[in-house]
Amino acid sequence: MTNKSETYRIEVDSMGEVQVPVNAYYSSQTQRAVENFPISGWRLPTALIRGMGRVKLACAIANNDLGKLTGSGKNTLSHEQVKAMVAACQEVIDGKMDGEFPIDVFQTGSGTSSNMNINEVISNRAIEIIGGDRFAKSKPIHPNDHVNMGQSTNDTFPTAIHVATACEIHSSLIPQLERLHRVMREKALKWDKIIKIGRTHLMDATPLRLGQEFGGFARQIELSIERAKVAMKAVLELPVGGTAVGSGINTHPEFGRRVAENLAIQTGIPFVEAEDHFEANAQRDGLVESHGQIKSIAMTLFNVANNIRWLGSGPRCGFYEVILPDRQPGSSIMPGKVNPVMCESMMQLTARVMGNDTTMTLCGASGGNFQLNIMMPVMGDAMLESVALLSNGIGAFIEFCMDGLEANPEACEAAVEQSLSMVTSLNPFIGYEKAAKLTKEAFASGKTIRELCVEQSVLPKETLDAALDPFTMTEPQA
Repeated sequence: MTNKSETYRIEVDSMGEVQVPVNAYYSSQTQRAVENFPISGWRLPTALIRGMGRVKLACAIANNDLGKLTGSGKNTLSHEQVKAMVAACQEVIDGKMDGEFPIDVFQTGSGTSSNMNINEVISNRAIEIIGGDRFAKSKPIHPNDHVNMGQSTNDTFPTAIHVATACEIHSSLIPQLERLHRVMREKALKWDKIIKIGRTHLMDATPLRLGQEFGGFARQIELSIERAKVAMKAVLELPVGGTAVGSGINTHPEFGRRVAENLAIQTGIPFVEAEDHFEANAQRDGLVESHGQIKSIAMTLFNVANNIRWLGSGPRCGFYEVILPDRQPGSSIMPGKVNPVMCESMMQLTARVMGNDTTMTLCGASGGNFQLNIMMPVMGDAMLESVALLSNGIGAFIEFCMDGLEANPEACEAAVEQSLSMVTSLNPFIGYEKAAKLTKEAFASGKTIRELCVEQSVLPKETLDAALDPFTMTEPQA
């Protein structure tokens, strides 16, 4: 070991000596991975680091409860070791060790480098907690023998991805979607009496109420909440307990169940042991399914934001049926111009999520060969990036767009009488063909449907007024 005042210390593993930053809690295998993968500079998401910490904590408790405290050989634990490992794991979960995970996302496809990274960090921090020398050659709490007891990267790393994904959906995405749904419903109720013209194919259609339009948006978000719950459900089965290939070699038969139960207690999320460990180790189908639901949510948010952007276009030469909050100057050359920046932000981030779904699909389909998927780090990164983008994006969209969004009743109602599709309500009285002829005449003359009908005495005034009442056209009529 070098002096602590020097830049590096020497660590030794099965491949020989490695120079490791002197104060780092990680050791040789982490450093080898840092040197091997100078790819992107992207580290694993902090949510995944927390998930790994939760899994290691649950594993330590499960080993303790399964009686791994007595016996002979390396594969034993003392109460003191378990207590120290649990404390070190909690520090990882609490974010106190975030700087100790330097490995690039684009690493070994199983995540072995990152699994050993956390094993080394927990080992060295636990040694320190019990008053030992973490720089000593002999490790009283060994990263493989003790921290990784009863485990393999192949079952614990995907377990951590599942745990992190479910936790982020549960604690961040669903609450933000619920907030957005409430705001949408409030707008829908507030604007229920404002009549406006509908648009299909971007062309004039029959009237509806602004509240009905926003009620439709609210329902889209309500369905997105259900999709988020399905996304969480897809990752509740945990691979832990399958070890290397799904057979459970070197672990207790009850290990997987006990770890899942502890993770459920930790998080309040009903995690369970995988029904079939060979499937759970080898394939990431559940993760792909989960992200598919996330992609659908992204598509919905893209659509809603884009519709609001169109409705707010103007202020003089567009629709301007809703008034978006002014957030920032919109042009470097056109003074006074203000753009729908929050809608645009939402559309961009949801486009990224949709792109991530392609990554997830390809990794799930091509990376799952035989007993192991070998594209898991990038799957975990893409999944958690998508959830974070949506959660953060929704929060900003609510605060900086939806909360301050106002209706423009004058602009909404001004276009109603001008719509040629007002003629639709006359179909039951004069038939489709005559109504179509009136439409062409109205367009050619520049007159409204009402004006032309009065001029030609198409219907008695009372009947005509009732048929062309915009409000009655927004609901079914017996």
